[in-house]
Amino acid sequence: MTFLASIDGQLLKAMILEGAALLEKNKQRIDDLNVFPVPDGDTGTNMSLTMVSAVKELVNVDSASAGVVAQAVARGALKGARGNSGVILSQLFRGFSKALGTAEKIDTPLFAQALEASVAVAYKAVMKPKEGTILTVAKAMADSAREDAEKGRDVYTLIENLLSNGNEMLKKTPDLLPVLKQAGVVDAGGAGLLTIYLGFKMAIDGDDSVETTELLSKITALQGQNTVSAAAAGNQDAGEEIEFGYCTETFIRNLHPGVTQENVDKLREKLTKIGDCVLVVGDLDVIKVHCHSNDPGKVLQYCLKLGELSNIKVDNMREQHRSLLEETEGIKEPAPVFEKETGFVAVAAGEGMEALFHDLAVDEVVLGGQTMNPSADDIAQAARRTKARKVFVLPNNHNIILAAQQAKELVEERELIVIPTKTIPQGVSAMIAYVPDVSEEENVQRMTEAAGNVKTASVTYAVRDSNFDGREIHEHDILGLLENDVVLVGENIEDVAMELLGKAVDENSEMITMFYGQGVEDAQAEALQKKIQASYDGCDVDMLSGGQPLYYYLFSVE
Repeated sequence: MTFLASIDGQLLKAMILEGAALLEKNKQRIDDLNVFPVPDGDTGTNMSLTMVSAVKELVNVDSASAGVVAQAVARGALKGARGNSGVILSQLFRGFSKALGTAEKIDTPLFAQALEASVAVAYKAVMKPKEGTILTVAKAMADSAREDAEKGRDVYTLIENLLSNGNEMLKKTPDLLPVLKQAGVVDAGGAGLLTIYLGFKMAIDGDDSVETTELLSKITALQGQNTVSAAAAGNQDAGEEIEFGYCTETFIRNLHPGVTQENVDKLREKLTKIGDCVLVVGDLDVIKVHCHSNDPGKVLQYCLKLGELSNIKVDNMREQHRSLLEETEGIKEPAPVFEKETGFVAVAAGEGMEALFHDLAVDEVVLGGQTMNPSADDIAQAARRTKARKVFVLPNNHNIILAAQQAKELVEERELIVIPTKTIPQGVSAMIAYVPDVSEEENVQRMTEAAGNVKTASVTYAVRDSNFDGREIHEHDILGLLENDVVLVGENIEDVAMELLGKAVDENSEMITMFYGQGVEDAQAEALQKKIQASYDGCDVDMLSGGQPLYYYLFSVE
């Protein structure tokens, strides 16, 4: 039986790498546990991307101090947190790191203390925490650790027991959250957390069945640095250690007829042969591509074979690395220059949606939404680009609000004001309500109230078979959502849209705004608008081409 008295910095680093690699390997299985059948940011993917960001910070840490390692992990997770699950995971690491402080090693009492602190911080980060989620599983694991600490057990036994107790609690999550029981699944976030901890144990056991070296090479490319220390890097010729010099990112939209998931998988394989850190995510409506290579033109050529490209971005990582080395030699970043008092950041997808927010005086539109949850750092960077002292942020998605709030910690030089908009129509209404000449407090109230007065209805499709809220749903069924709740299941887009509006419009409704999405023809949208106007002649009916992916129609009812 393995005995382990404590964990030092080097072992903790190996544990984090193994946990991240195991999560990466199993993220699709965790995604498949998601209850909600609509296209959304999936739990496994969001948690894995959060861990990737944590490892990016970790690879340059060469310390025997567990506290130093934990600080790097917490810092990286904070920057890369995506979706509610990713934010909660980052908060667990944050609490863990704070409890460790500068400790060189983690023994059983300190491990238990750090886990309890991590749970306290994570619960505090969620406004209305629910039981039957990742939080519940994390608490069960912390309780198990506390019991082992009180009984004087070693660290290895603690990890074995917390995995066992965490798994038992995971099995009970359907009893705590009815929606899980209806779908016949356990909580995806809890499963992701257990996967990470299983990786921790595998690292201690010396189990090399998980390809941590493969993940590490991807992370190194993402960071644009080798795994040498900053001091050692300073003695090398800048840029020599970077194998692939150009970071290429793009979105593929309006896919060519006949493009299948198999073509998408082949694109991923092709990119892997010419580069590293390959990310190809999305579906047959919109695909996000990220690749490091020495031939960005070839990357874009491969992408063009599938469809139209938008938001193309190519960065020279060797140049960035040289700048980074200059900073480590003592060049400090200048204090921010504020060109105005107030700025605005909104999250949206679709050319029409982006144009609409810019027309409403939004400075920066962060590309994201369903299936593409931006990180806290994405939002923070956008806030900085506004060059404003105070920045209003409109997440426009319930799964992005926590990341937007977490971005506050990344921009201490300016104030971020998050208006908790859960949908695009809420964000539009909030911007319209903003008045330049009143106080910040009054604008927060005005914008929040305006968002709350909007009913949002949307028409999309099911991405998986599900039994949701008593309804049997099959993949590709047309879904009608009212305030993000599935209220209709049908086979015809227009029929679902009309029936959905029947549930959303009441005697107090005065205006209906229809945003039609990517793939919907102008003639189809115009025909639907006429039907809506004929059915609701007491309402003004406006129509805009939003170009949003995944959702055929979004309706704002006021």
